[in-house]
Amino acid sequence: MRVLKKYENNPVMSPDKMPKEVLYTFNPGAIKVGDEYIMMMDVTALDDIHRLWIARSKDGYNFVPDAEPVKMPPVDPFHPEVYTYDPRITKMGDEYIICYASDMGNNYVRLGIMKTKDFVTFERIATGSDLGNRNGALFPEKYNGLYFRLDRPFGNEQDPCAIWMSFSPDLVFWGQARQLQYKGKPFIDGHKMGAGAVPIKTDKGWLEIYHTVSTTCNGFIYRLKACLLDLDEPWNIIGYTDFILWPEHEYEMKGRVSNVVFTCNAIPEPDGSLKIYYGAADTNIGLATGNIDELVELCLENRNEK
Repeated sequence: MRVLKKYENNPVMSPDKMPKEVLYTFNPGAIKVGDEYIMMMDVTALDDIHRLWIARSKDGYNFVPDAEPVKMPPVDPFHPEVYTYDPRITKMGDEYIICYASDMGNNYVRLGIMKTKDFVTFERIATGSDLGNRNGALFPEKYNGLYFRLDRPFGNEQDPCAIWMSFSPDLVFWGQARQLQYKGKPFIDGHKMGAGAVPIKTDKGWLEIYHTVSTTCNGFIYRLKACLLDLDEPWNIIGYTDFILWPEHEYEMKGRVSNVVFTCNAIPEPDGSLKIYYGAADTNIGLATGNIDELVELCLENRNEK
């Protein structure tokens, strides 16, 4: 049974809808602010540099990009950014905290953290990792007085790519890192994996949409799954699903990176539905919709079968 339905008029964003000529639009963070949907996309310009670019919508289907990319705050002199991509947006009080991949070239990637109140001006908080890290997703509340987030640290080629959790008193200094666990063992799913959406709190656990990567004789396939994290010990996974979204259409199978669906967001609606804007082949952006309760129940159904 398909729990996510793809929008019939996908893609909702593509390079030909941009105000300037660009190569690719993909992997947006997204959030609803009042009655407006904000989509912060990865956009690759003709100089082959990834930049963050905002598109806005009143209905969640028809987006209008800003005239220019995001004006990033002054760089951290110790971590000069060349590329910025894969943002996750979390509302904390009256501010929006954005975790993103801060790439200094040669795949030297750290987690950048900045904030905004209006999605016009942005303030840098920190480079929030000293070692290789990406796929940072900040939870929308604190745990025992600490900020906490999902990470995907990397650097040692022998280490499996897995999802970790870390904690911070101030969004600057991060520690107490631990790998997500399932049934008392480190959780590894696929050749590599990483957090996707900002976790959604439900009465049965934190719902997380994540990506997992499979290998084939012709390369990688990126697909989406969901898992449910314990409310009291959020590093413990209660249950997880099989694939819920996968490449199947031409706009998802052919592009800058073929055979990819990848998300950095999941927007809950008041009626319990869910909007997920996803990168398709690192070239276009699609929309899939689903139901939060159905995804939670699917995680719970499978918890004793894995």
